[in-house]
Amino acid sequence: MARGKRPRTEQTDGELVRVRTPNRDEGEMFGIIIQMLGHDRVRVRCEDGEIRVGRIPGRMKKRVWMRVGDTVLIVPWDFQSDAKCDVVWRYRGNEIDWLQRHGILKMF
Repeated sequence: MARGKRPRTEQTDGELVRVRTPNRDEGEMFGIIIQMLGHDRVRVRCEDGEIRVGRIPGRMKKRVWMRVGDTVLIVPWDFQSDAKCDVVWRYRGNEIDWLQRHGILKMF
């Protein structure tokens, strides 16, 4: 995990579920990919209502495949432009279900 943050862990039906939640102190927030732009860039609709261009870092580029409609965790850039961000995590279906059941993720 990045920056020493441990995901939440819960036991459900004999299955162990670990889900990464946004660290609001570092500016992390949920987003949905709305367009693939190419060259490791995506257009993301963020939970604050902004549409940003997200950069997929090299450590995720070949390991985590992303598509339009995926829910991701992003960190907006604070030094250059508020219209850009980094994609730091992509949620799978069971993780999205867990977040919605616990009221952490409200579809925007």
